[in-house]
Amino acid sequence: MTEQPTAAVPASARNLALLRLLGYSLIGLLIFFVPFEIGGKSTIILDHTASFLLKEARPLVIGIAMLLMAYGALQPWIRGTWRENAVALAFSVLKVLGLAIGVAFLFRAGPEAVYAPGMLPFLFDKLVLTLALIVPLGALALVFLIGFGLLEFTGVLMQPVMRPIWRTPGKSAIDAVASFVGSYSVGLLITARMYAQGHYTLREAAIIATGFSTVSAPFMVIVAKTLDLMPAWNLYFWGCMAITFAVTAVSARIYPISRLPSEGRADPPLPTGRSRVQAAWDAGLEHAHSAPPLWISLRETFADGLRMTAAILPSILAVGLLGLLAAKYTPVFDVLGALLYPVTWAFGLDEPMAVARAVASGLAEMFLPAMLMKEADVVVRFTVAVVSVSSVLFLSASIPCVIATRIPLRMRDLLLVWLQRTFLSLVLAIPFAQLAHKLGWL
Repeated sequence: MTEQPTAAVPASARNLALLRLLGYSLIGLLIFFVPFEIGGKSTIILDHTASFLLKEARPLVIGIAMLLMAYGALQPWIRGTWRENAVALAFSVLKVLGLAIGVAFLFRAGPEAVYAPGMLPFLFDKLVLTLALIVPLGALALVFLIGFGLLEFTGVLMQPVMRPIWRTPGKSAIDAVASFVGSYSVGLLITARMYAQGHYTLREAAIIATGFSTVSAPFMVIVAKTLDLMPAWNLYFWGCMAITFAVTAVSARIYPISRLPSEGRADPPLPTGRSRVQAAWDAGLEHAHSAPPLWISLRETFADGLRMTAAILPSILAVGLLGLLAAKYTPVFDVLGALLYPVTWAFGLDEPMAVARAVASGLAEMFLPAMLMKEADVVVRFTVAVVSVSSVLFLSASIPCVIATRIPLRMRDLLLVWLQRTFLSLVLAIPFAQLAHKLGWL
């Protein structure tokens, strides 16, 4: 797709394609990366919109969240997808548990321990309600950012560095960027399809699935809001992207991913007489020309956002509460944290064991570290925010999604990759946060 010549876009349509590429992409960049001050608060438009709705229409947001949770919890049982495998059954049960917890919260039922500050009230208000808004609204905004050629333009520019740095073919550049900027579910869908069609080897598919398919930009907004990092949103987003990609470059070269079979293929050459920038520009224009009308893209992506929200809300509430209870009343994260403690101690963080335990909890659910460290100093909060994203893998969503694909990766390998990525992410994120704080960026 990205090697088509300029002639792929008829001359009569080039102006409209150019307008779509530049205009819609600019809107996406403005929504996600340019802070605006409204009511004394400086943040991105997506955050302003969600905050306004939570403040002015809270009962409506609660109703929408509960309807989405009910749909997400009942769908596996109605469609019969709970029968697919043990992982599907476990998460189908967890979704029903999450719905029950949500209903119990509204009626203040259950043991008082779960209503302690930082437990269920925090989960419901700061996570469930925010997700119910941010993910569907973020899905709409992502149409402008990745739906009209900007992604293809970026992908072609990145092709020369993909094989040397990340050991994946040039065509994976678009997949990698889409996997990071979009949702992990969309990224994994693209990766699994490319693998099934023979475009990726097993190793290449594993590198992308475990190295780039992290949570989407809307999820990152929620992490930043929880940890009060929205004033440094651009530093956080681009820092996350740089560290995630750097960690992937290392994890692609160590066991277990390095031992997976892979037969390298040569990337197709650029079109004759076209420079790299010209080819990238052509790819962006072609996609802008062939993309469906805006309203169709918005409708389809909004529906996908609603389905994704319904799927994650009940399981996140259940896994989140179980994770918080495990962190408070059991030593399970102490054991995992002990493996990460040498890094947090070596870099001189305050309460290094508490930070290691919190980061380890990200294996259960990527939001748990943010919930456990929301009162910490800014260096710790920034570190936790980055690592929770750059670790990529977690049990409440992304690991089951990887297992559900036809990419044959074992659970033990995924857990080892999580540990490697978390360790490496800490090694990179801590000094980055300390430097940013020293320079006054945090």
